[in-house]
Amino acid sequence: QVQLVESGGGLVQAGDSLRLSCAASGRTFSRYAMGWFRQAPGKEREFVAAISWSGGASAAADSVKGRFTISRENGEDTVYLQMNSLKPEDTAVYYCAAAKYWTTVWKSYDYWGQGTQVTVSS
Repeated sequence: QVQLVESGGGLVQAGDSLRLSCAASGRTFSRYAMGWFRQAPGKEREFVAAISWSGGASAAADSVKGRFTISRENGEDTVYLQMNSLKPEDTAVYYCAAAKYWTTVWKSYDYWGQGTQVTVSS
């Protein structure tokens, strides 16, 4: 079992930056690939970014490429999502998740946090 707790969300203006954090506890964090997903009201959950267990590989959705960066600190059992140049369409609840295998498919993730709200005003 892995417990995940997100933090760092909030209300910002377009063009601002935010850094989301996801603290993990339970089983060995470094054995899991980690991902960030988001869900806006009335929309399906969508992939944002993912990183392999070692941090050696990562991927990001086209909609956030060049603006968002995922990283992890295995020594601190934490994964981050640095979000720059935020847009109103980035408004959503952001979730971090852990998977036993490297994947960008949300249904393949085994453990989820409770989510943190990010709201970007225009």
